[in-house]
Formats: sequence, structure tokens, C-alpha cells
Amino acid sequence: MTTLAKMKCLIPFGFVAKYHYCLAWLAALWYHFPANQMIVIGVTGTSGKSSTVQYIYDLLRALNQSVGYTSTIGFAINGEYEENKSKMTMLGRFFLSGMLRKMVSSGCHYAVIETSSQGISQYRHQGINYDLLVFTNLSPEHIEAHGCYINYRAAKGKLFSHLAHSPIKIFNGKTLEKIVVLNGDDREAGFFSSFPVKKIVKFGWGSGQLDIQAQSVGANITVNHHPVHWQLPAEFSKKNALAAVATVTALGFPLQEVLVASEKLGSVPGRFQFIFAGQPFIVIIDYAFEPGALTALFKAVHSLHPVAIIGVHGSAGGGRDLARRKVIGEIAGREERLVVVTNEDPYDDNPEEIIKDVAAGARAVGKREGVDLKLILDRASAIKVAIHAALPGEAVIITGKGSEPVMAVANGQKIPWSDAQAALNALADLGYTV
Repeated sequence: MTTLAKMKCLIPFGFVAKYHYCLAWLAALWYHFPANQMIVIGVTGTSGKSSTVQYIYDLLRALNQSVGYTSTIGFAINGEYEENKSKMTMLGRFFLSGMLRKMVSSGCHYAVIETSSQGISQYRHQGINYDLLVFTNLSPEHIEAHGCYINYRAAKGKLFSHLAHSPIKIFNGKTLEKIVVLNGDDREAGFFSSFPVKKIVKFGWGSGQLDIQAQSVGANITVNHHPVHWQLPAEFSKKNALAAVATVTALGFPLQEVLVASEKLGSVPGRFQFIFAGQPFIVIIDYAFEPGALTALFKAVHSLHPVAIIGVHGSAGGGRDLARRKVIGEIAGREERLVVVTNEDPYDDNPEEIIKDVAAGARAVGKREGVDLKLILDRASAIKVAIHAALPGEAVIITGKGSEPVMAVANGQKIPWSDAQAALNALADLGYTV
């Protein structure tokens, strides 16, 4: 444990909570409450948040709206983009309020904020008057940080309560109603629809009480009986696109116009991103770092019908869920011809211990170290080994970091990193170049 971490442990929790709360309001006050001068959309859930934020932004831009966003991937205002190198979804209160002020100054009518449970627990949503919240899905995650799944769900619930009890805005002469857009297919849809807001819009991929309903008819997709042609690489990408369509429609835009705009949506950096340099096998990088997302990733990869799958996996340190390490190894072990376990974002934890924990899950389902299981500390070397082992028709998946431009290591350091570049370097070694 670092000196800073030890110091934090000595500070009473109540004091820390009040500090975060007051700082959030001070930041909003300092920047003259910029959220009151825009329509603010929050996106929360376990997975799919960054992609949904990106798709909402892209749809509003396609509909000639002025919009900005903040997400795990980056920050954008009316087409101007900056990478997020912080390793944080919701940055410090002054940064977030400062970004919202920049959006107002740039003429934005809409702001889309990726909103995390840990950000909510640290009151980073305070001082931000949200108008619409999107719930993507919920599965066990950040359990160490919250104590248990129920607490994790409750942390998300605080945001919806915040929405329900925030003042109604008048924007451009129009009174804004508080809206919740939620995944009607998720088991927690009932919980997130229980908050007293004016309007609830449910989207989903199936039957039931859904306002925005997608259905697959062979290779074709319909949304509320309108055919759409989405050039999106994975089923979960389409679900995120559906969430964005539901959101923009809930804002008052005609569904048919939104669906036409949605046909131009593309892949999101680091989310089911293909790396191609002419090689006879598939290489994909994806952010999937928890079991639910990893399972969805394998489903998407199987739809490509690879001969076999090779995977590069790790797990984050820094107090992230220890229990998921073995589960990640088990899932990979069942699905892959070769499992390569490596460093991801160790923070102050021992990376070798994290690797051993993940590998234990692969061993539990029959993988053998040195045969179909490799433990390689250096991530670049691990990616190289995986790609060099690939045979024609196979798929290599590199998970856990997506498009993140840094790796979080000990003593608060963040070193430059790129899974995409590491994959391209490994392909170049084999003679494949872009």
C-alpha cells in the first residue's frame, strides 16, 4: 500500500464524503452551473456506456444538433475530440464542470455524460441537473468498492433519485420533462423504472412492454417495424445503438429520421475493433474487462465463425474485483485454443499475483501452463505470442484495455500504451503491414 493510500485510510469516511459533496457543488458554482444551460443526458450501467455515449453524440450531430460529451474514451465538443488519458470515467468535479462550461461557451444544446457508480458515490453528479438518464444494463462489478451487488445497484439508484428530484428546466422557452430511458431486457429494469419521473422509455431486443423494440428477421433488423441497415460488428454494438436511438427519440426527434441517421453509425475505438494488416486471421481488441462483457464478446466472435480463438487477458488491480479474476480465466479457458494471461492495469498491486489469479481460472477448466496456457508479464510480448501463434482462419482477441492510451502502474504512474499499436507491431514482425 502506498503512502497516499495509507493516509486515505486514516481519514474518516464521513469527512471524505462531505469533502467530495462540497467540492462538487463548489465546482458547479465556480463555473456558474453550466448544466442548467443545456439538456444534459447521463448514461450509466455496467457495460456499453462509452459506446452508447458515442452513438447518442453521433446521432445528434447527424441531426444537426450542437453537442458535447465526456466518457471513458475521451471528450468531444462539436466535432473537436480529445483522448481521455486519466483512467477515470467521471473526472474530478472541477474538470467535469469546466468541460460543461466549455460546451455552453461553444453553443452546445446537449451534453452527454458517461456516469459511473464510483463517480456517483463520490458525489460527482452533484451540481449537475440531468434531464435524461440512460440505463444500459447491470451485472456484478466494483463489488470491492461498494461492498456488495445491492450497494452497487443502490449507487446507480442515487443518480436516478437525483434526476427525479432535480429542478425542472426551461430551455429555449420549452419546459423539459425528466426522462428515463432503460434497457427493458435487463433484470433490473423494474428497479430503474421505479423512480418518479415524467416519462419512461423502454427499449429492447424482444417482446414485452417495449417502446422502442428491435427484432431480427434473418439478416435484417427492424425497429418498431421500420427496417434498418446497421453496419455494426457485434450484437452488443447494435444494442448500444438501440439505446442511443431510444434516447434521441425520447428527446423528441422523429423515429424515422433517427433511424436513417443510425445507419451511419460505425465502430467505437477499442470496442470490437478489428486490426487488419493483410493477415489471414482475425485480430480484435475490445475493452471487455468483466465477465458479462467478456461473454458477450465471445458470442460476437463466434458469429464470425473462426476456426479457433486465441485470447490475451488480464485483470486490473487497484481494488478492482478480485473475484472476477478467476472467472475471466475460466471463461477464456472454456472458449479458447490458447489462453495468454498478461499485465493489464496493476496500479499498486503485484501484477504477477493478478496474472496467477486469472490463470488459476483457466487451469480449473483444464488449461495447462506451457501447453495451451501462457503467463507473460510484459503485455507487448503477450500480444506478440498470441498473434504469432494464430493460424489461418483463427481469431485473436485482446481484451481489457480497448483504446486506452495509458497503463496504470505503481505509485500513481500512467505509462503510454496502445493495444492496437502492439498488435500492429506483432503483425509487422510476421511481414503484415498496413
